[in-house]
Amino acid sequence: MDERVREHARTLVDWSARIEAGDDVVVRVGPDAHDLAVAVAEELGKRGANVVTTYASGEVTRAYLRAHEGDFEADPEYERALLAAADAVLTLGGGRNTAATADVPGERRQAYDRARREIRTARLDTKWVLTEHPTRSLAQQAGMSYEAYQEFVYGAINRDWEAQAEKQAKVKEVLDDASEVRLVSGDDTDLTMSVEGRVAVNSAASVDYDSHNLPSGEVFTAPHATEGEVRFDVPMTINGKRVRDVDLRFEDGAVVDYDAAQGEEAIAEVVETDDGARRLGELGIGMNRGIDRVTDNILFDEKMGDTVHLALGRAYSSNFPEGREGEANESAVHVDLITDVSEDSRIVVDGETMQADGRFWFEDGFGE
Repeated sequence: MDERVREHARTLVDWSARIEAGDDVVVRVGPDAHDLAVAVAEELGKRGANVVTTYASGEVTRAYLRAHEGDFEADPEYERALLAAADAVLTLGGGRNTAATADVPGERRQAYDRARREIRTARLDTKWVLTEHPTRSLAQQAGMSYEAYQEFVYGAINRDWEAQAEKQAKVKEVLDDASEVRLVSGDDTDLTMSVEGRVAVNSAASVDYDSHNLPSGEVFTAPHATEGEVRFDVPMTINGKRVRDVDLRFEDGAVVDYDAAQGEEAIAEVVETDDGARRLGELGIGMNRGIDRVTDNILFDEKMGDTVHLALGRAYSSNFPEGREGEANESAVHVDLITDVSEDSRIVVDGETMQADGRFWFEDGFGE
C-alpha cells in the first residue's frame, strides 16, 4: 500500500479524530475509498477501538431517492441509535461519479434533508471527521491526471498541522474580538456582516479545535445581520449541478435576490429549502496554502489560501458561547460558496484591514 495512504489514516485517527482505546467508531466508506478504509481499520485496531463500517454511495442514494414516493420517515430510529451510541463517525469520501445525484428532483432531495435533522444532529454530536480519498473521478473533475491529483491531495492532507494551527490562531483572535467584518472585492462585492457575540473556530483538522474536515485550514465564524452584495466567482458543483458566478444580495440578514451565470436552478433549490437557507451560517477564511488550485471539490476548495467562503443555511454550534448555541441559524442545508480574494480585495475588521489581496497583516507582502 502507498505509504501516503497510511500517513493519511494515521493523521485521521490520531490528529483529527483523537481516537482512544475503547472508542466506538462508525466508518462510512465511499465506493472507491477501499485502500483508505483498510488503512484506517488497521489504525483503529492498533488503538483498541471498536469499528462498524457502512457504505456511502451517491449512486445508491440516487437510486433510493428517485424510487421513493411519498413522505420520508422522520429520523429513522435504527440509524439514529447507531450514531447516538458512537463516539466517532469517520466519513471516507471516494465516489465513482461526482454527479451521481444530479437528476434527483430538487423537492425530493429537500424533503429527505428535512426528514433527517435528528440523524444529522446525532452525527454532529460525535467526534466526526470527513475526509477524501483521491479517486480517478475526482481527478477527472479537477482536470488533472490521477497521479498529479494524488500529489495534490496528500500535499493538502499530510501537513504540519500544529504549525498551521499556530498561524490560524492569529486570525481567530482578531475575529473573536470583532464586531463587524466587511468583505470588498472588485466591483461586485461589498458585504457587511456582524460577528459580535460569536466564537471563531481555528479549523486545524482536529476535533480538539472544533474542526471536522481533513484537510482543513481555515478560520470560520457565524455571521449575522448581513447587508450588501457578493459575487462568488469560484466555479463549483452543487447537488450534481455546475454553478458559476453566483450573485447574492442581502437585506436584513437574508437573501432577497440571486442569480448565476450557470446553475441558477441549483441556487434556487438551496435558498428555497427553508427560511434558514436564506441566511448565512458561516463566514470562512481559507488559509491552507497546500491547496493551490480549484478542483471543484468543496472539501478542498473552501480551504484554499486567498479565498473566502460563505455558507447558506445551518450554522455550527461551535461558533457560539456556551449556553447560546440555540442562537445558531437553523436549516436543513449548509451550502458553501467561494470567492477569490487574491486580487483587488480586502477583508476589513472593525475598520482595520486584516487581509489585502490574499495577504494577512502578519505575512510578507501585506499592503504592497
